Amino acid sequence: IGWYRKSFNVPTEWKNKNVSIYFEGVYMNSEVFINGKSLGVYPYGYSSFGYDLTPYLRAGQENVIAVRVDNSQQVNCRWYSGSGIYRHVWMMVENPLHIARWGVGITTPEVSARKARVQIKTVVRNETSLPQRVTVKTVLVDKNGKKSGIQQTSIELAANSEKDVAQTIAVSNPLLWSPESPNLYKAEIEVVNGKQAV
Repeated sequence: IGWYRKSFNVPTEWKNKNVSIYFEGVYMNSEVFINGKSLGVYPYGYSSFGYDLTPYLRAGQENVIAVRVDNSQQVNCRWYSGSGIYRHVWMMVENPLHIARWGVGITTPEVSARKARVQIKTVVRNETSLPQRVTVKTVLVDKNGKKSGIQQTSIELAANSEKDVAQTIAVSNPLLWSPESPNLYKAEIEVVNGKQAV
């Protein structure tokens, strides 16, 4: 059985943000606390998990995250598994309008030396109590920083909902990938509310 503790201050600019904690791996039977309040028990040790911290944070004060890890009852006879927090831990601070975690999928259903068709699917979340009209702007950038294609899609999001946004961008004369020339493109995706990227 082991304990981890981390103290941190919550800046006042986080007041209207969603704050969560994301664990990539804790082996095993972990229980996570924020300021003494249990957020839950995660019994498995090989998959990621997270918790919403927003309702329990104290703005302008010290906050304490505590994690209890219990591997005392586990029989580890096949291999030495170790124990404890063994992967990264992330604190996520997001606007209530945001791209969902793991909410982007990119495929290339058509690729040739002349042109490529890139499909981008983005899950946009509205965690406010009001409907929102936003624009999802996607820019494809090649390895030299040159813009290769842009797509903008306006959507209406109901309160406390999420929506899949499908976009297709055509790229002329794409830089193809090979082991000798490992060309990669980057997709820069923004959610714009009014004139502000959120």
